[in-house]
Amino acid sequence: MLLTEDSSFEVLADGRLANLSEWNKSAAQTLASRDGLTLDDGHWQVIDVMRDYYQAFNVPPIKKLLIRELKKRHPADVFDDATLQNLFPGGVLVQGSKIAGVPIPMMDVELERETYQAKAAPNVAHFMGSFNFDGETFAVTHTGNLVELHRWNSRLAEYMAKQEGIELTEEHWEVLNFLREFYFTYGVSPMVKILMRYMIEDIGPERASKEHLYSLFPKGPSRQGSRIAGLPAPQGCLDLDI
Repeated sequence: MLLTEDSSFEVLADGRLANLSEWNKSAAQTLASRDGLTLDDGHWQVIDVMRDYYQAFNVPPIKKLLIRELKKRHPADVFDDATLQNLFPGGVLVQGSKIAGVPIPMMDVELERETYQAKAAPNVAHFMGSFNFDGETFAVTHTGNLVELHRWNSRLAEYMAKQEGIELTEEHWEVLNFLREFYFTYGVSPMVKILMRYMIEDIGPERASKEHLYSLFPKGPSRQGSRIAGLPAPQGCLDLDI
């Protein structure tokens, strides 16, 4: 349902922009005033980071990543849950993203995971539907990712990797462990651009270069890597997998 907003832009019934491309600072101020907020420097710091992140990766940052980016950009300022709540009493992920003109960020666990409804591309190497290992059956999504993430272990990872023609080495495990640590820290599997960005920050550019990562996971360090690491498929991932 659309509601007319003074002829300059339209909003949905929940007050969010109907067309995100219509966002500008004036629209942000209007949306904020409707929630009883007057935007100050603190609000704009959060809004700018949210928008820059969304423009860079086509997904909005969940709260922990938002805080990480804010601390990096504004190291002298304090950004924590309490600060963000004071700035956006309706919740930074809901109210803040609305005013910033970006979608509501969602952790992977909040997304409905498809299993058999969607078809995988032909001639895929990864498991489809389900597979057997050590006398047990494991269900996977159409992208080959485990449905029951808690059943993953290192031996299962080696088995899934061999299915895709990969013998896991120490270098592979560095990426897999990074993917798992990122997921259990932030609640999302990183798409390749996000993976590279944070690996460069944490372990250096040489081991996080596009060439290095794709030499380890030819079907995509995020998409193929997430499968073998026992994680959900990355949101918005553009890896040319399958």
